[in-house]
Amino acid sequence: MPVVMDADRIKRTLTRIAHEISERNKGLNELALVGIRTRGVHIAQRIAQTLREITGSETPTGTLDITLYRDDLMRHAVGPQPLVRKTEIPFSIDDRKILLVDDVLYTGRTVRAAFDALIDFGRPRSIQLVVLVDRGHRELPVKADYVGKNLPTALDESVQVHLQEADGKDEVVVQSAG
Repeated sequence: MPVVMDADRIKRTLTRIAHEISERNKGLNELALVGIRTRGVHIAQRIAQTLREITGSETPTGTLDITLYRDDLMRHAVGPQPLVRKTEIPFSIDDRKILLVDDVLYTGRTVRAAFDALIDFGRPRSIQLVVLVDRGHRELPVKADYVGKNLPTALDESVQVHLQEADGKDEVVVQSAG
């Protein structure tokens, strides 16, 4: 399993993304970060912390569970009894710029489900997509606004993001199915 991003690279990448967010949005007062469970939440929290260090401003952060919005809910990927966890968005998303955060962008189906879930909470002014890794192979027309690393992969490979908060270490690895 080759490590394509180590802890230091992940930290530098998230710092770069935070700077890009700050520059593109000219102030953070209308922004909020919403992480897709599980690792998107940790990435969103890290970006919020870095934005605080850069600007001195707090950026609200929420957690989105998309389990019931997935289009493969009854298929093999999720199963007949999905584990539904809590969505926590302790602020109004109405007329706000939402930064939707995930670890890996692949087919685009997770992001589509997240859009559906977010809209149930209100009407944001806009949604910008932030991903740590874009591995390609899109099935839906989804493109991230902020990408940590473009990582071309084969269809039989998987990209695993490990984060300290969930896995005890920070790294991105590519695994081959073979």
